[in-house]
Amino acid sequence: MAESYLIGVDIGTYSSKGVLVSASSGEVLQSCTVEHTLSMPKPGWVEHDPDDIWWGEFVQICNALILSTGIDPKHIRGIGVSGIGICVVPVDESGKALRNGILYGIDTRATREIEFLESKIGRERIFQLSASHLSSSVSGPKILWIKNHEPHIYEKARWFLSSHSYIIMRLTGKATIDNYSACGYAPLLDVEKRTWVKETAQWIAPLETLPQLAWSCDVVGLVTDQAASATGLAAGTPVISGAIDAAAEAISAGLSQFGDMMMMFGSSNSIILKSDKLIRTDDFWALNWMASGQYVVVGGMSTVGSLTRWFRDHLAEKEREAQQAGGPNAYAAMAALAADSAPGANGLVALPYFEGERTPFYDPLARGVLFGLKLKHTRADIYRALLESVGFGIRHNVEALRGFGLSPKRILAVGGATKNLEWMQIISTIAGIELIIPEKQIGSSYGDAIMAAVGIGILNDLTESAKWIHYQQKITPQTSPSNTYDKMYTIYRELYQNTRHLLHDLSRLESMEMEKK
Repeated sequence: MAESYLIGVDIGTYSSKGVLVSASSGEVLQSCTVEHTLSMPKPGWVEHDPDDIWWGEFVQICNALILSTGIDPKHIRGIGVSGIGICVVPVDESGKALRNGILYGIDTRATREIEFLESKIGRERIFQLSASHLSSSVSGPKILWIKNHEPHIYEKARWFLSSHSYIIMRLTGKATIDNYSACGYAPLLDVEKRTWVKETAQWIAPLETLPQLAWSCDVVGLVTDQAASATGLAAGTPVISGAIDAAAEAISAGLSQFGDMMMMFGSSNSIILKSDKLIRTDDFWALNWMASGQYVVVGGMSTVGSLTRWFRDHLAEKEREAQQAGGPNAYAAMAALAADSAPGANGLVALPYFEGERTPFYDPLARGVLFGLKLKHTRADIYRALLESVGFGIRHNVEALRGFGLSPKRILAVGGATKNLEWMQIISTIAGIELIIPEKQIGSSYGDAIMAAVGIGILNDLTESAKWIHYQQKITPQTSPSNTYDKMYTIYRELYQNTRHLLHDLSRLESMEMEKK
Protein backbone atom coordinates (compact mmCIF):
# COMPACT_ATOMS: atom_id res chain seq x y z
CA MET A 1 0.00 0.00 0.00
CA ALA A 2 1.38 3.40 -0.99
CA GLU A 3 2.50 5.76 1.74
CA SER A 4 0.09 8.57 2.51
CA TYR A 5 0.91 12.05 3.76
CA LEU A 6 -0.30 15.16 5.54
CA ILE A 7 0.71 18.76 4.93
CA GLY A 8 0.75 21.44 7.62
CA VAL A 9 1.53 25.09 6.89
CA ASP A 10 1.86 27.96 9.34
CA ILE A 11 2.03 31.65 8.44
CA GLY A 12 4.10 33.48 11.06
CA THR A 13 5.04 37.05 11.78
CA TYR A 14 8.42 36.91 10.04
CA SER A 15 8.31 33.57 8.21
CA SER A 16 6.06 30.81 6.93
CA LYS A 17 6.81 27.12 7.37
CA GLY A 18 5.37 23.95 5.96
CA VAL A 19 5.95 20.26 6.66
CA LEU A 20 5.20 17.05 4.83
CA VAL A 21 4.37 14.36 7.39
CA SER A 22 3.98 10.60 7.15
CA ALA A 23 0.36 9.79 7.91
CA SER A 24 1.34 6.46 9.45
CA SER A 25 4.20 7.43 11.77
CA GLY A 26 3.93 11.19 12.20
CA GLU A 27 7.53 11.57 10.98
CA VAL A 28 8.38 14.85 9.28
CA LEU A 29 9.72 13.90 5.86
CA GLN A 30 10.38 17.36 4.46
CA SER A 31 10.05 20.98 5.50
CA CYS A 32 10.19 24.35 3.81
CA THR A 33 10.57 27.85 5.27
CA VAL A 34 10.08 31.22 3.59
CA GLU A 35 10.98 34.48 5.31
CA HIS A 36 9.13 37.77 4.97
CA THR A 37 8.94 41.17 6.62
CA LEU A 38 6.34 43.36 8.27
CA SER A 39 4.85 46.50 6.82
CA MET A 40 4.58 49.35 9.35
CA PRO A 41 3.19 52.31 7.37
CA LYS A 42 2.33 54.38 10.47
CA PRO A 43 3.06 54.21 14.21
CA GLY A 44 0.93 51.45 15.69
CA TRP A 45 0.10 49.96 12.28
CA VAL A 46 1.46 46.50 11.45
CA GLU A 47 0.37 44.70 8.28
CA HIS A 48 1.00 41.83 5.86
CA ASP A 49 0.13 41.59 2.19
CA PRO A 50 -2.32 38.65 2.24
CA ASP A 51 -1.71 37.67 -1.37
CA ASP A 52 2.07 37.90 -1.45
CA ILE A 53 2.71 36.60 2.08
CA TRP A 54 -0.23 34.51 3.30
CA TRP A 55 -1.48 32.89 0.11
CA GLY A 56 1.68 33.40 -1.93
CA GLU A 57 3.93 31.66 0.57
CA PHE A 58 1.40 28.87 1.13
CA VAL A 59 1.49 28.22 -2.62
CA GLN A 60 5.28 28.37 -2.67
CA ILE A 61 5.60 25.95 0.25
CA CYS A 62 3.15 23.38 -1.10
CA ASN A 63 4.86 23.33 -4.48
CA ALA A 64 8.28 23.03 -2.85
CA LEU A 65 7.23 20.14 -0.59
CA ILE A 66 5.73 18.21 -3.48
CA LEU A 67 8.53 18.88 -5.99
CA SER A 68 11.40 18.22 -3.56
CA THR A 69 10.03 14.83 -2.53
CA GLY A 70 8.51 13.74 -5.83
CA ILE A 71 5.40 12.41 -4.11
CA ASP A 72 2.08 11.98 -5.88
CA PRO A 73 -0.20 14.80 -4.63
CA LYS A 74 -3.09 12.32 -4.67
CA HIS A 75 -1.44 10.57 -1.71
CA ILE A 76 -1.74 13.70 0.44
CA ARG A 77 -4.76 12.91 2.60
CA GLY A 78 -5.29 16.18 4.43
CA ILE A 79 -4.21 19.81 4.76
CA GLY A 80 -3.95 21.85 7.98
CA VAL A 81 -3.27 25.59 8.10
CA SER A 82 -2.55 27.98 10.94
CA GLY A 83 -1.58 31.62 11.01
CA ILE A 84 -0.79 34.61 13.16
CA GLY A 85 -3.87 35.87 14.89
CA ILE A 86 -6.15 37.17 15.25
CA CYS A 87 -5.77 39.26 12.08
CA VAL A 88 -8.30 41.09 9.92
CA VAL A 89 -8.55 41.04 6.15
CA PRO A 90 -11.74 42.10 4.34
CA VAL A 91 -12.46 40.13 1.16
CA ASP A 92 -15.02 40.52 -1.60
CA GLU A 93 -17.50 37.94 -2.86
CA SER A 94 -14.81 36.23 -4.96
CA GLY A 95 -12.45 35.96 -1.99
CA LYS A 96 -10.14 38.74 -3.19
CA ALA A 97 -8.44 40.70 -0.40
CA LEU A 98 -9.49 44.35 -0.39
CA ARG A 99 -6.54 45.67 1.63
CA ASN A 100 -3.49 44.49 3.55
CA GLY A 101 -4.15 42.23 6.51
CA ILE A 102 -4.14 44.06 9.85
CA LEU A 103 -2.10 41.99 12.29
CA TYR A 104 -2.75 40.86 15.84
CA GLY A 105 -1.94 42.65 19.12
CA ILE A 106 1.19 44.38 17.81
CA ASP A 107 -1.12 46.54 15.67
CA THR A 108 -2.60 49.10 18.05
CA ARG A 109 -4.48 51.42 15.67
CA ALA A 110 -7.97 50.73 17.05
CA THR A 111 -7.68 52.22 20.56
CA ARG A 112 -10.45 54.76 19.93
CA GLU A 113 -12.69 52.02 18.54
CA ILE A 114 -12.18 50.04 21.74
CA GLU A 115 -13.28 53.05 23.77
CA PHE A 116 -16.31 53.52 21.52
CA LEU A 117 -17.43 49.89 21.79
CA GLU A 118 -17.03 49.91 25.56
CA SER A 119 -19.17 53.06 25.77
CA LYS A 120 -21.92 51.62 23.55
CA ILE A 121 -22.01 48.00 24.73
CA GLY A 122 -20.60 48.30 28.23
CA ARG A 123 -17.32 46.93 29.48
CA GLU A 124 -18.96 44.36 31.73
CA ARG A 125 -21.37 43.21 29.03
CA ILE A 126 -18.43 42.67 26.68
CA PHE A 127 -16.66 40.68 29.40
CA GLN A 128 -19.80 38.59 29.95
CA LEU A 129 -20.02 37.69 26.26
CA SER A 130 -16.34 37.46 25.36
CA ALA A 131 -14.86 36.19 28.66
CA SER A 132 -12.22 38.89 28.22
CA HIS A 133 -11.88 42.63 27.87
CA LEU A 134 -11.20 44.34 24.58
CA SER A 135 -7.58 44.90 23.60
CA SER A 136 -5.44 45.38 20.52
CA SER A 137 -5.29 41.58 20.26
CA VAL A 138 -8.92 41.23 19.13
CA SER A 139 -10.38 41.96 15.73
CA GLY A 140 -13.78 43.51 16.46
CA PRO A 141 -12.36 47.01 17.02
CA LYS A 142 -10.13 46.66 13.94
CA ILE A 143 -13.10 45.82 11.75
CA LEU A 144 -14.77 48.92 13.16
CA TRP A 145 -11.60 50.89 12.36
CA ILE A 146 -11.98 49.87 8.70
CA LYS A 147 -15.61 50.98 8.83
CA ASN A 148 -14.63 54.36 10.27
CA HIS A 149 -11.51 55.08 8.23
CA GLU A 150 -11.89 53.09 5.00
CA PRO A 151 -15.65 53.04 4.30
CA HIS A 152 -15.08 52.36 0.59
CA ILE A 153 -13.38 49.09 1.53
CA TYR A 154 -15.82 48.24 4.31
CA GLU A 155 -18.81 48.53 1.96
CA LYS A 156 -17.22 46.10 -0.53
CA ALA A 157 -16.40 43.49 2.13
CA ARG A 158 -18.31 40.21 1.88
CA TRP A 159 -16.30 38.56 4.64
CA PHE A 160 -13.93 39.59 7.40
CA LEU A 161 -11.34 36.83 7.74
CA SER A 162 -8.11 36.10 9.59
CA SER A 163 -4.80 34.87 8.16
CA HIS A 164 -5.42 31.11 8.07
CA SER A 165 -9.12 31.48 7.20
CA TYR A 166 -8.07 33.59 4.21
CA ILE A 167 -5.87 30.76 2.97
CA ILE A 168 -8.68 28.26 3.53
CA MET A 169 -11.02 30.44 1.47
CA ARG A 170 -8.46 30.56 -1.34
CA LEU A 171 -8.11 26.77 -1.07
CA THR A 172 -11.75 25.76 -0.80
CA GLY A 173 -13.94 28.78 -1.51
CA LYS A 174 -15.36 28.45 2.02
CA ALA A 175 -15.39 31.27 4.60
CA THR A 176 -14.82 29.54 7.95
CA ILE A 177 -13.14 30.17 11.29
CA ASP A 178 -12.45 27.74 14.11
CA ASN A 179 -14.11 28.22 17.51
CA TYR A 180 -10.78 28.94 19.20
CA SER A 181 -9.79 31.70 16.80
CA ALA A 182 -13.34 33.07 16.66
CA CYS A 183 -12.99 34.09 20.31
CA GLY A 184 -10.52 36.66 18.98
CA TYR A 185 -13.37 38.35 17.11
CA ALA A 186 -14.50 39.93 20.40
CA PRO A 187 -16.97 41.41 21.07
CA LEU A 188 -18.77 39.64 18.21
CA LEU A 189 -18.84 36.11 19.67
CA ASP A 190 -20.66 34.67 22.67
CA VAL A 191 -17.89 32.39 23.89
CA GLU A 192 -20.11 30.08 25.94
CA LYS A 193 -22.83 29.67 23.30
CA ARG A 194 -20.33 29.71 20.41
CA THR A 195 -22.56 31.95 18.31
CA TRP A 196 -22.16 35.35 16.67
CA VAL A 197 -23.96 38.12 18.57
CA LYS A 198 -26.39 40.44 16.78
CA GLU A 199 -26.39 42.82 19.77
CA THR A 200 -22.74 43.73 19.24
CA ALA A 201 -22.58 43.18 15.49
CA GLN A 202 -24.80 46.22 14.95
CA TRP A 203 -21.86 48.43 15.92
CA ILE A 204 -19.22 46.61 13.89
CA ALA A 205 -20.32 44.51 10.92
CA PRO A 206 -23.40 42.55 9.74
CA LEU A 207 -23.59 38.96 10.96
CA GLU A 208 -23.50 37.68 7.37
CA THR A 209 -19.97 39.07 6.93
CA LEU A 210 -18.65 36.78 9.67
CA PRO A 211 -17.31 33.32 8.70
CA GLN A 212 -18.96 30.02 9.55
CA LEU A 213 -17.88 28.49 12.87
CA ALA A 214 -16.24 25.06 13.11
CA TRP A 215 -13.93 23.05 15.37
CA SER A 216 -10.24 23.18 14.47
CA CYS A 217 -10.05 19.54 13.32
CA ASP A 218 -13.25 19.65 11.27
CA VAL A 219 -12.92 19.20 7.52
CA VAL A 220 -14.51 22.39 6.16
CA GLY A 221 -13.88 22.03 2.45
CA LEU A 222 -11.96 20.45 -0.41
CA VAL A 223 -9.19 21.88 -2.57
CA THR A 224 -10.75 23.44 -5.67
CA ASP A 225 -9.49 22.96 -9.22
CA GLN A 226 -8.20 26.54 -9.29
CA ALA A 227 -6.33 26.14 -5.99
CA ALA A 228 -4.94 22.78 -7.12
CA SER A 229 -3.50 24.40 -10.23
CA ALA A 230 -1.70 27.03 -8.13
CA THR A 231 -0.45 24.85 -5.27
CA GLY A 232 0.30 21.52 -6.90
CA LEU A 233 -2.16 19.82 -4.54
CA ALA A 234 -4.76 17.40 -5.86
CA ALA A 235 -8.25 18.77 -6.30
CA GLY A 236 -10.60 17.31 -3.70
CA THR A 237 -7.98 17.06 -0.91
CA PRO A 238 -9.68 17.66 2.49
CA VAL A 239 -8.85 20.89 4.33
CA ILE A 240 -9.51 21.35 8.05
CA SER A 241 -10.57 24.55 9.82
CA GLY A 242 -7.17 25.01 11.47
CA ALA A 243 -6.34 27.55 14.16
CA ILE A 244 -4.23 30.49 15.23
CA ASP A 245 -0.53 29.63 15.30
CA ALA A 246 -0.34 29.53 19.10
CA ALA A 247 -3.01 26.83 19.27
CA ALA A 248 -1.31 24.76 16.59
CA GLU A 249 1.99 25.20 18.43
CA ALA A 250 0.36 23.90 21.61
CA ILE A 251 -0.81 20.79 19.76
CA SER A 252 2.70 20.25 18.36
CA ALA A 253 4.06 20.44 21.92
CA GLY A 254 1.70 17.74 23.13
CA LEU A 255 -0.82 19.84 25.05
CA SER A 256 -3.66 17.40 25.54
CA GLN A 257 -4.49 16.93 29.23
CA PHE A 258 -6.32 19.33 31.52
CA GLY A 259 -3.69 21.30 33.44
CA ASP A 260 -1.17 21.27 30.59
CA MET A 261 0.35 24.67 29.80
CA MET A 262 2.13 25.62 26.61
CA MET A 263 4.59 28.52 26.50
CA MET A 264 5.46 29.52 22.95
CA PHE A 265 8.58 31.62 22.59
CA GLY A 266 8.43 33.10 19.11
CA SER A 267 8.43 36.71 17.96
CA SER A 268 5.90 37.17 20.73
CA ASN A 269 5.01 34.86 23.60
CA SER A 270 1.80 32.91 23.97
CA ILE A 271 0.66 31.08 27.10
CA ILE A 272 -2.13 28.50 26.84
CA LEU A 273 -3.44 26.59 29.86
CA LYS A 274 -6.05 23.88 29.23
CA SER A 275 -9.05 23.70 31.55
CA ASP A 276 -12.34 21.83 31.78
CA LYS A 277 -14.10 25.07 32.75
CA LEU A 278 -14.51 28.49 31.18
CA ILE A 279 -12.58 30.60 33.68
CA ARG A 280 -13.06 34.35 33.41
CA THR A 281 -10.30 36.63 34.64
CA ASP A 282 -9.74 40.34 34.14
CA ASP A 283 -6.13 39.90 33.05
CA PHE A 284 -6.28 36.96 30.61
CA TRP A 285 -8.51 35.60 27.87
CA ALA A 286 -10.79 32.60 28.30
CA LEU A 287 -11.39 30.76 25.02
CA ASN A 288 -12.96 27.64 23.58
CA TRP A 289 -10.46 24.93 22.73
CA MET A 290 -10.61 22.03 20.30
CA ALA A 291 -13.87 20.34 21.30
CA SER A 292 -16.98 20.83 23.40
CA GLY A 293 -16.20 20.96 27.14
CA GLN A 294 -12.60 22.04 26.55
CA TYR A 295 -11.40 25.56 27.31
CA VAL A 296 -8.14 27.42 27.70
CA VAL A 297 -6.87 30.46 29.54
CA VAL A 298 -4.63 32.44 27.21
CA GLY A 299 -2.11 35.21 27.72
CA GLY A 300 1.28 36.28 26.54
CA MET A 301 3.85 38.98 25.99
CA SER A 302 3.90 41.16 22.87
CA THR A 303 7.64 41.04 22.22
CA VAL A 304 10.00 38.15 22.99
CA GLY A 305 11.97 36.87 19.99
CA SER A 306 11.43 40.29 18.44
CA LEU A 307 13.76 41.67 21.12
CA THR A 308 16.65 39.48 20.01
CA ARG A 309 15.89 40.27 16.38
CA TRP A 310 16.05 43.99 17.25
CA PHE A 311 19.37 43.42 19.01
CA ARG A 312 20.71 41.46 16.04
CA ASP A 313 19.67 44.13 13.53
CA HIS A 314 20.93 47.16 15.48
CA LEU A 315 23.58 46.08 17.99
CA ALA A 316 25.10 42.86 16.64
CA GLU A 317 27.00 44.03 13.56
CA LYS A 318 30.00 41.93 14.59
CA GLU A 319 27.90 38.75 14.79
CA ARG A 320 26.10 39.50 11.51
CA GLU A 321 29.37 40.08 9.66
CA ALA A 322 30.82 36.86 11.06
CA GLN A 323 27.79 34.92 9.84
CA GLN A 324 28.07 36.46 6.37
CA ALA A 325 31.72 35.40 6.30
CA GLY A 326 30.73 31.80 6.91
CA GLY A 327 30.90 31.87 10.71
CA PRO A 328 28.27 30.77 13.22
CA ASN A 329 24.68 31.92 13.03
CA ALA A 330 24.33 35.43 14.49
CA TYR A 331 21.72 34.28 16.98
CA ALA A 332 23.98 31.46 18.20
CA ALA A 333 26.83 33.92 18.68
CA MET A 334 24.51 36.28 20.56
CA ALA A 335 23.43 33.44 22.84
CA ALA A 336 27.03 32.99 23.89
CA LEU A 337 27.24 36.74 24.50
CA ALA A 338 24.85 36.43 27.47
CA ALA A 339 27.50 34.49 29.41
CA ASP A 340 29.73 37.59 29.32
CA SER A 341 27.32 39.33 31.68
CA ALA A 342 26.45 38.25 35.21
CA PRO A 343 22.92 37.46 36.45
CA GLY A 344 21.19 40.79 36.91
CA ALA A 345 23.05 42.18 33.86
CA ASN A 346 25.41 44.16 36.09
CA GLY A 347 22.59 46.25 37.47
CA LEU A 348 20.74 46.88 34.19
CA VAL A 349 16.98 46.35 33.98
CA ALA A 350 14.97 46.26 30.76
CA LEU A 351 11.24 46.58 30.16
CA PRO A 352 10.40 44.41 27.13
CA TYR A 353 7.33 46.40 26.04
CA PHE A 354 8.76 47.46 22.67
CA GLU A 355 5.32 47.12 21.03
CA GLY A 356 3.10 47.52 24.09
CA GLU A 357 2.07 44.61 26.29
CA ARG A 358 -0.78 42.09 26.39
CA THR A 359 -0.86 40.22 29.71
CA PRO A 360 -1.03 40.26 32.66
CA PHE A 361 -1.89 43.89 31.97
CA TYR A 362 -3.10 45.39 28.72
CA ASP A 363 -1.19 48.48 27.66
CA PRO A 364 -0.72 49.15 23.91
CA LEU A 365 1.06 52.44 24.73
CA ALA A 366 3.78 50.86 26.90
CA ARG A 367 7.34 51.11 25.61
CA GLY A 368 10.66 49.41 26.07
CA VAL A 369 13.10 50.76 28.63
CA LEU A 370 16.78 50.22 29.49
CA PHE A 371 17.11 51.40 33.09
CA GLY A 372 20.32 51.92 35.04
CA LEU A 373 22.79 52.45 32.21
CA LYS A 374 26.36 53.36 33.18
CA LEU A 375 29.54 53.76 31.17
CA LYS A 376 30.65 50.34 32.37
CA HIS A 377 27.78 48.57 30.64
CA THR A 378 28.50 46.53 27.52
CA ARG A 379 26.55 44.99 24.67
CA ALA A 380 26.55 41.77 26.66
CA ASP A 381 24.82 43.53 29.57
CA ILE A 382 22.18 44.99 27.27
CA TYR A 383 21.58 41.63 25.63
CA ARG A 384 21.32 39.80 28.95
CA ALA A 385 18.99 42.48 30.32
CA LEU A 386 16.66 41.88 27.36
CA LEU A 387 16.70 38.11 27.99
CA GLU A 388 16.04 38.62 31.68
CA SER A 389 13.19 41.03 30.97
CA VAL A 390 11.34 38.17 29.28
CA GLY A 391 11.92 36.03 32.37
CA PHE A 392 10.47 38.81 34.52
CA GLY A 393 7.47 39.07 32.19
CA ILE A 394 6.87 35.31 32.34
CA ARG A 395 7.12 35.41 36.13
CA HIS A 396 4.58 38.24 36.21
CA ASN A 397 2.16 36.17 34.11
CA VAL A 398 2.63 32.97 36.13
CA GLU A 399 2.12 34.82 39.42
CA ALA A 400 -1.06 36.41 38.08
CA LEU A 401 -2.42 33.02 36.94
CA ARG A 402 -1.71 31.49 40.34
CA GLY A 403 -3.56 34.40 41.89
CA PHE A 404 -6.65 33.13 40.05
CA GLY A 405 -6.05 29.60 41.33
CA LEU A 406 -4.61 28.41 38.01
CA SER A 407 -1.46 26.38 38.57
CA PRO A 408 -0.15 24.34 35.62
CA LYS A 409 0.64 20.64 36.09
CA ARG A 410 3.36 20.76 33.45
CA ILE A 411 4.78 23.51 31.20
CA LEU A 412 5.67 22.64 27.61
CA ALA A 413 8.12 25.15 26.12
CA VAL A 414 8.23 25.54 22.33
CA GLY A 415 9.27 28.04 19.70
CA GLY A 416 12.48 29.28 18.16
CA ALA A 417 13.77 30.86 21.36
CA THR A 418 13.94 27.46 23.09
CA LYS A 419 17.04 26.74 21.00
CA ASN A 420 18.77 29.26 23.25
CA LEU A 421 19.08 27.01 26.30
CA GLU A 422 20.83 29.73 28.31
CA TRP A 423 17.76 31.90 27.81
CA MET A 424 15.44 29.09 28.86
CA GLN A 425 17.56 28.58 32.00
CA ILE A 426 17.31 32.31 32.80
CA ILE A 427 13.52 32.19 32.41
CA SER A 428 13.20 29.00 34.47
CA THR A 429 15.24 30.45 37.33
CA ILE A 430 13.61 33.89 37.34
CA ALA A 431 10.06 32.52 37.15
CA GLY A 432 10.70 29.48 39.35
CA ILE A 433 9.18 27.07 36.84
CA GLU A 434 10.24 23.79 35.20
CA LEU A 435 10.24 23.84 31.40
CA ILE A 436 9.78 20.68 29.31
CA ILE A 437 11.14 21.02 25.77
CA PRO A 438 9.98 18.68 22.97
CA GLU A 439 12.71 16.70 21.24
CA LYS A 440 11.83 18.09 17.80
CA GLN A 441 11.15 21.82 17.55
CA ILE A 442 8.99 21.72 14.45
CA GLY A 443 6.35 24.22 15.49
CA SER A 444 2.84 25.18 14.48
CA SER A 445 3.05 23.56 11.05
CA TYR A 446 3.44 20.16 12.74
CA GLY A 447 0.44 20.90 14.94
CA ASP A 448 -1.50 21.63 11.75
CA ALA A 449 -0.59 18.20 10.40
CA ILE A 450 -1.64 16.55 13.67
CA MET A 451 -5.01 18.31 13.58
CA ALA A 452 -5.45 17.22 9.96
CA ALA A 453 -4.73 13.63 11.03
CA VAL A 454 -7.59 13.88 13.54
CA GLY A 455 -9.86 15.56 11.01
CA ILE A 456 -9.59 12.76 8.45
CA GLY A 457 -9.64 9.96 11.04
CA ILE A 458 -6.01 8.82 11.13
CA LEU A 459 -5.93 9.73 14.84
CA ASN A 460 -9.09 9.34 16.92
CA ASP A 461 -8.43 12.52 18.91
CA LEU A 462 -5.62 14.85 19.92
CA THR A 463 -4.60 12.76 22.94
CA GLU A 464 -3.39 10.09 20.50
CA SER A 465 -0.78 12.54 19.18
CA ALA A 466 1.31 11.65 22.26
CA LYS A 467 2.71 8.69 20.35
CA TRP A 468 4.16 11.10 17.78
CA ILE A 469 5.72 13.55 20.30
CA HIS A 470 8.85 12.96 22.41
CA TYR A 471 10.61 15.26 24.87
CA GLN A 472 14.24 16.29 24.89
CA GLN A 473 14.89 17.61 28.38
CA LYS A 474 13.64 19.40 31.44
CA ILE A 475 15.09 22.71 32.57
CA THR A 476 14.74 23.35 36.30
CA PRO A 477 15.34 26.56 38.29
CA GLN A 478 18.82 27.23 39.67
CA THR A 479 19.16 28.43 43.25
CA SER A 480 22.33 30.54 43.15
CA PRO A 481 21.17 33.68 41.28
CA SER A 482 17.59 33.63 42.58
CA ASN A 483 18.17 36.33 45.22
CA THR A 484 19.62 38.67 42.62
CA TYR A 485 16.70 37.99 40.30
CA ASP A 486 14.18 38.55 43.10
CA LYS A 487 15.59 42.02 43.74
CA MET A 488 15.73 42.88 40.06
CA TYR A 489 12.17 41.64 39.60
CA THR A 490 10.95 44.06 42.26
CA ILE A 491 12.65 46.91 40.39
CA TYR A 492 11.19 45.62 37.11
CA ARG A 493 7.64 45.72 38.49
CA GLU A 494 8.03 49.16 40.08
CA LEU A 495 9.76 50.62 37.04
CA TYR A 496 6.73 50.19 34.81
CA GLN A 497 4.31 51.48 37.43
CA ASN A 498 6.43 54.57 38.08
CA THR A 499 7.06 55.43 34.40
CA ARG A 500 3.76 54.35 32.85
CA HIS A 501 2.44 57.88 32.41
CA LEU A 502 5.69 59.02 30.79
CA LEU A 503 5.70 56.08 28.37
CA HIS A 504 2.15 56.99 27.37
CA ASP A 505 3.15 60.63 26.86
CA LEU A 506 5.95 59.53 24.53
CA SER A 507 3.58 57.34 22.51
CA ARG A 508 1.05 60.13 22.15
CA LEU A 509 3.74 62.63 21.20
CA GLU A 510 5.00 60.31 18.48
CA SER A 511 1.49 59.90 17.11
CA MET A 512 0.98 63.66 17.04
CA GLU A 513 4.25 64.21 15.20
CA MET A 514 3.37 61.56 12.61
CA GLU A 515 -0.05 63.11 12.06
CA LYS A 516 1.64 66.45 11.27
CA LYS A 517 3.65 64.73 8.55
